[in-house]
Amino acid sequence: MSAHAGAGVGGAAGLAVAEAWYRSRVVDEGLVLVWEPHVDAFARCNIWYVQGREFDLLIDSGTGLRPLLPALPRSPEHPLIAVATHGHFDHIGALHECSDRRAHAAEADDYAHMPDSLTLAPLFRALAAPVTALPAPGWSVDTYRINPAPIHGRLVEGDCIDLGNRRFTVLSLPGHSPGSIGLFDPQNGVLFSGDALYDGELIDDFPTSNIDHYRATMQRLDALSIHRGHGGHGPSFDSARKAVLVREYLQGRRRQGCPEPTP
Repeated sequence: MSAHAGAGVGGAAGLAVAEAWYRSRVVDEGLVLVWEPHVDAFARCNIWYVQGREFDLLIDSGTGLRPLLPALPRSPEHPLIAVATHGHFDHIGALHECSDRRAHAAEADDYAHMPDSLTLAPLFRALAAPVTALPAPGWSVDTYRINPAPIHGRLVEGDCIDLGNRRFTVLSLPGHSPGSIGLFDPQNGVLFSGDALYDGELIDDFPTSNIDHYRATMQRLDALSIHRGHGGHGPSFDSARKAVLVREYLQGRRRQGCPEPTP
């Protein structure tokens, strides 16, 4: 979740139903970025789909305003592992569609009930213009809730997610939320950092955020050698840009903005 929420009750009067809810593009071999162009930038997360040799991996699942799985480049012969980088509404909305759901142990219990204290869904309901098109006829943001999605795999630091040809190590990256995680592929130097780090304004003032923990996370990320980073919002970044983002946070300078991915 990035940038800031507007005040007031979100409305959708006069909007048409979107023909296509998701857009996607290939970022690298075996890596597809999916996003929801009709969702306000505050709540428009990066949905990452990694195609593996034996398993495919879904990292975050958007707002859940329309079914996600039909929009993914699924491999029918590959079981799908779905990982939530943390429990905020813009990252877990479609998690219930998946049969293998994993999240950090610090937040895992709440996924069975999806309380607002975990999802922060009231922030979406408070947006003045949460969408630019309707996900379905008669949709209203006032009734927006996250469907329960009990967790099958409780992740902790050092756990491994093996796709057959790629292995991702779970990194505990608290601060934005208690259960924020990253997934790191050390062989290729690729980091999926969720909302712990992305090229945009980083949020550390939610009710369950912790600035001291966030600073420790940033110091850890500063020491992590990466080739490419893919965050929960904004554009991907290289090692040099990572260093800038970490330094700006630690110095108290956070950049505004989270543009839509370039097609």
